[in-house]
Amino acid sequence: MPTIRPARIEDAPAIFSLLSPLAKDGIVLSRTVEDIICYIDNFFIAYWDGSIVGCVALRDFGNGLEEIRSLVVDDKYRGDGFGSKLVRETCKLAKKRNTKRLFALTLEENFFIKNGFHVVDKSIFPQKIWSDCIKCPKKDCCDEIAVTREL
Repeated sequence: MPTIRPARIEDAPAIFSLLSPLAKDGIVLSRTVEDIICYIDNFFIAYWDGSIVGCVALRDFGNGLEEIRSLVVDDKYRGDGFGSKLVRETCKLAKKRNTKRLFALTLEENFFIKNGFHVVDKSIFPQKIWSDCIKCPKKDCCDEIAVTREL
């Protein structure tokens, strides 16, 4: 199994490389290396066989609400449990931060359901809609599903 650890600044280019192809396909939001560095303390990475093969980040919206975002696992390792390990570490960090509710917008709701989340209407997260969704190219035809988990 991979080692899951907090990301470091030197991991930012590898995180960017993992996110970029999926951002181009509209699966995750685009992030620059500079943005990743700025928020590096919110990232975890999955490290396996000398390479970074997955990542995830938390975004704090305040009032006990945080978002799981930028969750990516290299295609070669999908289905091997790396994503679930990343989500578990993210949940641990969220609990340390006294988060009451985690959420994600996803195209993979079954993955999140297997990890203790349930589907909700995305309109209950206006913070997300007004900060990110309003700028998203898919804003008028969003195909993402909102999931949440109480901690």
